[in-house]
Amino acid sequence: MANLTIALGQINTLVGDIPGNTQRVLEAARRAYTQYCADAILFPELTLTGYPPEDLLLRPSLQLRIERALQALAAAQLPITLIVGYPKATEAGVFNMAGVIESGHLIAEYAKQHLPNYQVFDEMRYFVAGDRPCVFELKGTKAALTICEDIWQEQPMLQAREAGAEIMLNLNASPFHQGKSGEREALLAERARQGQMPIVYTNLVGGQDELVFDGASMVVDKNGQLCLRSKAFTESLDTCEITRNSDGLVIKPQQPLTPAMERLDVVYQALVLGLRDYVEKNRFRGVVLGLSGGIDSALTLAIAVDALGADRVEAVMMPFRYTSDMSKDDAADEAERLGVRYQSISIESMYDSFMEALAPEFAGMSADTTEENLQARCRGVLLMAISNKKGFLVLTTGNKSELAVGYSTLYGDMAGGFDVLKDVPKTQVFALARHRNSLSSVIPDNVLTRPPSAELAPDQKDEDSLPAYDVLDEILALYVERDYSADQIVAQGFNEDDVRQVIRLVDLNEYKRRQSPIGPRVTARGFGRDRRYPITSGWRPGE
Repeated sequence: MANLTIALGQINTLVGDIPGNTQRVLEAARRAYTQYCADAILFPELTLTGYPPEDLLLRPSLQLRIERALQALAAAQLPITLIVGYPKATEAGVFNMAGVIESGHLIAEYAKQHLPNYQVFDEMRYFVAGDRPCVFELKGTKAALTICEDIWQEQPMLQAREAGAEIMLNLNASPFHQGKSGEREALLAERARQGQMPIVYTNLVGGQDELVFDGASMVVDKNGQLCLRSKAFTESLDTCEITRNSDGLVIKPQQPLTPAMERLDVVYQALVLGLRDYVEKNRFRGVVLGLSGGIDSALTLAIAVDALGADRVEAVMMPFRYTSDMSKDDAADEAERLGVRYQSISIESMYDSFMEALAPEFAGMSADTTEENLQARCRGVLLMAISNKKGFLVLTTGNKSELAVGYSTLYGDMAGGFDVLKDVPKTQVFALARHRNSLSSVIPDNVLTRPPSAELAPDQKDEDSLPAYDVLDEILALYVERDYSADQIVAQGFNEDDVRQVIRLVDLNEYKRRQSPIGPRVTARGFGRDRRYPITSGWRPGE
């Protein structure tokens, strides 16, 4: 065979924008051919619709739009083979399909066989499964197709090998969570050795609502050796050359192997990409957030500036009588370091007006959390007014630990459209803040070292009403992410009263989480698509 060059089209699609995604495919394919002389280009899963299209797959006009897109790709008559993903409606149902377009013709199609229906996936709601391999000729080489979940199972690789395949081309929309890249690399190595053939793996990149796709596309040889890794969290076009010797196909990457990212940097870049794409794809002019002088809002501000640039970020300090001078000074310092528009708007007069209006209702009642929540709700009103007037997205600043136990106020600090830290535990908030400061000092030392406080009452500290965050986060990880029971968590050595309190709060506050803004998923199990518990429930924690 002549040498075969395959490009990995790691592109950022927009769900539902079928014409736009079609143009992205054509542009990447032309560049792969003109710059790299590629013979074929492999795109992600469901390239034409974007992933996940959810109930757009049920729209009556979907198939018509897909057919137009495929016709446009064929009509372009590009001198490069296109391998793209799309849904295909048939009398038997809708298939998650990969198609091969060569010389203006659709020459092969493969229907995804394994439909994930766990965690954030619900493909069985939309698709029917295929049951056979697809092997086609690609410049003298017998290439097989699989789609995402298929590579996590043994059967499709064995089918392809039995059908005579020499190389596996795998289209992916594999969402990010911490540790996922290493899991993929180990899996591809195992699967390549099993099939005794190289694997070319192209993954989607970009943010889609609460999901982040990290790209990090790969090529491994038949021995499972990693030969190519695309840069994560950015669009890229990488190529590998495939030759043949007496032992079979040999992979020759045409770019140096991109080094793996450090753990905290991976999470930080996932948050940046998730925020940037949510803002850009929904066409917001910019973002606004309440800057309290605390760690959560400080980290959120840094991520926002890194995602969008300082000129599209506005920060507002909204002090009250319990706001310390240190918090005011630190907030102003953060805004100055990052170069964002900053202002301070006191909520004293608003709060007093509300309390005056409510005085007849509250007569004879002592102060409690109602007055604390009212402070937060005054701030929410201000931020939402700025959002409405300027077309800015309000960023809330709650972290996963707070969201889990309900340490937040509905229609107050939860009022907004996107929560960057929604899936980031408090202990990791501190770690990410230190990581960001290692690049440039944008968060004052005071913010990193003083005890966290909502500052809604005199001398208030978070840990007055919650276990220490290092303990809280471990309990939450076991209960929320690993489904441990109360008894199992206690058996791990945790104080039983702490465990019962935390679990009670998690269960009790499901109603709040249902009304919370979305945010990027970065753990193996986040609140939202991942974890779906009833609000009204008689379930009691225990064994």
